[in-house]
Amino acid sequence: MNGRRSGRANQGGPPVDPAERAREIALRLLDHSPRSCAQLREGLLAREVDPEVAEQVIQRYVEVGLLDDGALAATIVRTRHRERGQSRRAIHQELRRKGFDASDIESALDQIGPEDESVAAHALAEARWRRLAGQDDQTRVRRVVAMLGRKGYPPSLAFEVVRALQRADNVGGST
Repeated sequence: MNGRRSGRANQGGPPVDPAERAREIALRLLDHSPRSCAQLREGLLAREVDPEVAEQVIQRYVEVGLLDDGALAATIVRTRHRERGQSRRAIHQELRRKGFDASDIESALDQIGPEDESVAAHALAEARWRRLAGQDDQTRVRRVVAMLGRKGYPPSLAFEVVRALQRADNVGGST
């Protein structure tokens, strides 16, 4: 044995049906974490499942609702935007990397409007701006803009938000 579990055939039992083996692998992968159809396909093929069998298993799981790329994409958008403060652009890139198709991505991203993105950027920036209160203005600006950039926000929005925070500081500091 090579130390890897590859079905009952290597354990002296009867040979395992390729479709049954593929279903077991797919269920283990899905039990570990939700996956897109493309991610599941990649996982099955990496475990040397016949491509035709992999497609049959994926199709069946879509039919019975175990795989739903649209719902998974919508969930990813909600969590990435609300909990992590990521921008539409950053989430779009992540969904593309995970193999979601363009229509599922666009449908899921429709949850985030331009105003939502601006509000999220402002909330993130304001929290970081307050934590950097002891730093000089140039450092604060650089760090807040860099943080927003890492979250996927465009530089124009990042600088707009920072200017608003600077104005608020100046108004608050002069009264």
